[in-house]
Amino acid sequence: MNSVGQPLQQRALTKGLIFSGIIGLIIFIMFQVLPSLLASSSEENTTAISKVEAREKAALFAAEQLGYTAAANDEWTVTYQSDSSFYGYMSREKLLEDYTKNKLDRRYPFDVFQVSLLTSDTLNLNLSVDLNMYTGEVVAFDREAQSASANLQKYGIKTAASSESNDTEMSLEQKENLARPWLKKWEVNPSKLQIEPNSKAYGLVYTDSSVKVGESQLRYSFNFAEGEVSSYKAGFSAPSWHTSYVEKQTSLATKLTLFGYGLPTLALGILALIYSILRRGHTSFARGAFLSSVHFVIMMVSTYNMLPVTSDQSTEARVSAIIMFVVYALYSLLMSSLLYFSLVGGNGLWRQEEGLNPWPRAKEPGYGQYVLDSIRAGYIWAFVLLGVQTIMFIILSYTLNNWSTTDASQSPYNMRYAWLLPIVAWLAGLSEEAIYRFFGIRMLKKLVRSTLAACLITSLIWALGHTLYPIYPVSSRPIELMVIGLLFSYIFLRYGFIAVMFSHVVFDSILMGATLIFMKESINIGAGIFAIAMPFLVAYIVYRFNPPQKPKQAEPFNLN
Repeated sequence: MNSVGQPLQQRALTKGLIFSGIIGLIIFIMFQVLPSLLASSSEENTTAISKVEAREKAALFAAEQLGYTAAANDEWTVTYQSDSSFYGYMSREKLLEDYTKNKLDRRYPFDVFQVSLLTSDTLNLNLSVDLNMYTGEVVAFDREAQSASANLQKYGIKTAASSESNDTEMSLEQKENLARPWLKKWEVNPSKLQIEPNSKAYGLVYTDSSVKVGESQLRYSFNFAEGEVSSYKAGFSAPSWHTSYVEKQTSLATKLTLFGYGLPTLALGILALIYSILRRGHTSFARGAFLSSVHFVIMMVSTYNMLPVTSDQSTEARVSAIIMFVVYALYSLLMSSLLYFSLVGGNGLWRQEEGLNPWPRAKEPGYGQYVLDSIRAGYIWAFVLLGVQTIMFIILSYTLNNWSTTDASQSPYNMRYAWLLPIVAWLAGLSEEAIYRFFGIRMLKKLVRSTLAACLITSLIWALGHTLYPIYPVSSRPIELMVIGLLFSYIFLRYGFIAVMFSHVVFDSILMGATLIFMKESINIGAGIFAIAMPFLVAYIVYRFNPPQKPKQAEPFNLN
């Protein structure tokens, strides 16, 4: 970092660092990118169907098989759903490769597009169809209510039809007779199946003992209403011991997030506010306003992008959506305020107590070139970080047997615009580096009197904020991110705030950009490539608006 008042000059990139970046990128490509590329180039179709196609296939199936009658105001919504419990079980027990090799994922996919319809029409209520998101084949359906009599039951009005169609009043033979045609449609021989006794969640469950995945048997589950099959689903489920393990781990992660990340971060925010006031003579409250405003806008756009899309236009649904958006807006305002005071307070602390200038002003001479040099360092260090993270994954897989699963709530398939996913990289790069490195390290150093201890503490707080990700055991995530966090701390102390912010943004942009590229739609591929290049474009624009100042030519000396 530069000293206050000294000309801006970024630290030069050494050959060793550049070589390390190249090696890190190669490791990342070999162990994370290539396996995905090879999987996508195999015979299996790994390109998801479009949501338009999913709607068309679901509506066609509903009309042909479920008695659905289309109406002008009908609107089908498509959401990505994943059986994270079963996927996690297979990931943990190393069963995924065999599951795919045996093509069980085609007939019994753990990832589906669930196409749902909810209208004011009493003839078509709560109808949903699950499709294999890659082949478009129907794999499950659920029609909770398909008639006016079923709708009346919700209000306690019992009709003749409803009294005869109660699931509990149907005999086992009646249920089997209703289920048999559906099994044949899915090319299943009922004579090879066994009825599972005491099934609480479904009206009738068949098991196929000849098809097992680990400890899980293949199950065909049916529910009934009004003398017909109301829902059908086939597939596997994780053993109870696995589900219990995940629940305990999630509970632990929640506590670590609250007490190890949430409360310490709140404390840092309060300290940032206090030291913004105490060090006001060495900083400016105008500093950070622009970045905090940008952060707030990006956070609100990201929030809107992740709000669930639904066709439910009821007053209750609209009120719920408004309340949810207001809550997210207040949270976004809180986080942007925390960023603002971290920038103001951190700037004052470093300038007064260290005499250092880790975050130069745009008006300082050489600022444009400094930013351009910082983005170069950012990309090289991002490559190093990608390699280190990959190595950490490999080490943890052999030592802690860590594994991961899916999370539909965070999937770009459930975003309104998947191509907006990479903007989250800028949120993380701005806020996390400002709070935990720019302000946090100097603030903690005042308390513990050690730069190393301050880096360890802030890295731990930051790492514990990522424990709710679906990676198990929960302890593996803080271990991995402690290493990454310490590297971010080193980058900050050596190269300053702009460089570490760029390295974080590039690091996340590459990961998120790769996610979009593997979705294979042209708009997402383009967005993924653009996301990876965008940090450089931003830095170059800053450079162009702050070009190196040309030295003034000396006026000719007149001897006369």
